[in-house]
Amino acid sequence: MKRSRIPVLTTWAVLIFFYLPIFVLIIHSFNASRFSGAWEGFSLRWYIRLFSERDIWLALKNTLIVATATTVLSMVLGTIAAFALHRFNSRLQKVHYTLIYTPLVVPDILMGISLLLFFVAIGLQLGLLTIFLAHTSFCVSYVALVVLARLQDFDFAIIEAAQDLGANWWTTTWRVLLPLLAPGIAAGGLLAFTLSIDDFVITFFVTGPGATTLPIQIYSMIKHGAPPLINALSTLLLIVTFVIVWTIQHLTQEEHV
Repeated sequence: MKRSRIPVLTTWAVLIFFYLPIFVLIIHSFNASRFSGAWEGFSLRWYIRLFSERDIWLALKNTLIVATATTVLSMVLGTIAAFALHRFNSRLQKVHYTLIYTPLVVPDILMGISLLLFFVAIGLQLGLLTIFLAHTSFCVSYVALVVLARLQDFDFAIIEAAQDLGANWWTTTWRVLLPLLAPGIAAGGLLAFTLSIDDFVITFFVTGPGATTLPIQIYSMIKHGAPPLINALSTLLLIVTFVIVWTIQHLTQEEHV
């Protein structure tokens, strides 16, 4: 019986629909023209010009500060949350799981508005601190679920064996538990880092003066009209994102080896 080609054609159509605009963006990042409508030759002028754009580098600095701090705190809190959810089974943990899972399904615009109202209500000045707190509030959930998936296949007999050999809980945690969970924690941390760098909607609501991040800066550049620079910057961001995603997949595959 001859197989239908409809599923294959549909798959290719979807892939082209999603990736063709990205491919066009990358091509035009090397276009010498100031406008994307006409090709005027291959050029690296827009990549070179990026190094002289002070506002972009300041936004990148703010983005990296927030993303790094968010990643570190999310890895700590997410790992603890995942361990508690896996190790203990009670009504409190069911509520805990609901709180962890909720940020994944709540719309970003609703989360951004609610966080803004909360920060204003407690009198916290909008800036890098509020962006950091907002990003941590949803990145913790991603780290917790990644580590929780790793714990599903974890053999706790190793912990018991270490304790039988005289290791206390502190030594067991640092010498046995964390090294075995390290790939999952690292994968969750890289995921949190990527989400923090790329976030726009929530950041838009909780940012303040002097706390512009890279997505906000790109949005401002679009309004004032700078497509060639945006193409070059977006291409560099795509490269960084693909490298991080590849690393996450590599770490996740190592967990199952």
